[in-house]
Order: sequence, then structure tokens, then C-alpha cells
Amino acid sequence: MKKDIILAGVGGQGILSIAAIIGYAALEDGLHLKQAEVHGMSQRGGDVQSHLRISDKEIASDLIAYSSADMIISVEPMESLRYLPFLKHDGWIITNTKPFINIVNYPDEAKVLAEIKKQPHNVAIDAETIASDLGSAKAANMVILGAASPYLDIDFEKLKNAIKAIFGKKGQDVVDLNINALESGRKFAQQSKQ
Repeated sequence: MKKDIILAGVGGQGILSIAAIIGYAALEDGLHLKQAEVHGMSQRGGDVQSHLRISDKEIASDLIAYSSADMIISVEPMESLRYLPFLKHDGWIITNTKPFINIVNYPDEAKVLAEIKKQPHNVAIDAETIASDLGSAKAANMVILGAASPYLDIDFEKLKNAIKAIFGKKGQDVVDLNINALESGRKFAQQSKQ
């Protein structure tokens, strides 16, 4: 088993929480893990990305080469397109459809989504609306992770266990919200499977 994943978004959207949960679950599954993070101007809405490599064998480098990522997981649609050069021809894009418009020349939303839909394997989900309906738009990152979960090759229960471990100190309500968001994203992806 090997998964090379690019995580992308804008500062404050929970990209590093996604990485922590996948990493925790992978380690619980006995897998090897390497991660490289690049923080943009996250306090000002800058881009944030992380390379996450998981394998059942030892991993030499923490960086993912062009055209070799199995998946781009993005909480912002334009950011998912920024990393297309890293994606394998048969790789998956899992992205939020709701943009974080932090620049005056943000591209036309319909064109951004059309580019995502051109990719042979994609799940585009309005994670913010789903998370808001569950109780907090802040859980949009867990909706995205849930939508990616069918393609991660990591036991879904281990992802839920990771949420319990990482968010447990914040209280049971926070844990429940994040698990509900994870399950909602997974259900969406399974229903829209290509």
C-alpha cells in the first residue's frame, strides 16, 4: 500500500488537522508516514499545503514528485487546481466547491469548478454547507476528509479513532461534530462515486 497525498487550502481551513488525522490513523494501522508542510501567509488567508506520504514500506523522501500524487485533498477549489502538476493521470481530486475569495482577481467560480470536473476522478462537495447544517462551518475540513476516505485505503474506524484522540480534549460535542462531518462527507462520496 502506498498513498501520496497533496493537502491544499487557505490558512485557517484545517489542512493540518486533516494531515494529523490521516497520519494518526495511518500509524495506528502500522503504516510508515512522511510529511512536509509549507505554510503560506496563513494568518492573512495565504495558501497552505502539505505533502503526506503513507506506505507499508519505508519512505525515503517527504516530498512528492510531479505526476505522482495519488490524491489532492483541498478545502478550497482554486487551490486544488494549483497542484494539478503533482497529480497522477488516474489520481483523485477531492475538493470543496465553496471558494475562499481572498484576492481581487479570483477566477470565475464556474470556470474553476469546470476545470475540476474535467479531471477523470473527482469529488466536488459543498463541505461548508454540510458542516454548517451539522452545527459548525469549521468542520468543513472533516467533510472533505470524509469525502476522501473511500480512496485513502485506511480503515474508516481508524480515522474516527484519530478524531477522538486529536479532538478529545475539546469535549465530546466537538468530537461528535467532527465524526458526523466525516461520515457525511464519506456518504456524499459513496453516493456520487464515478
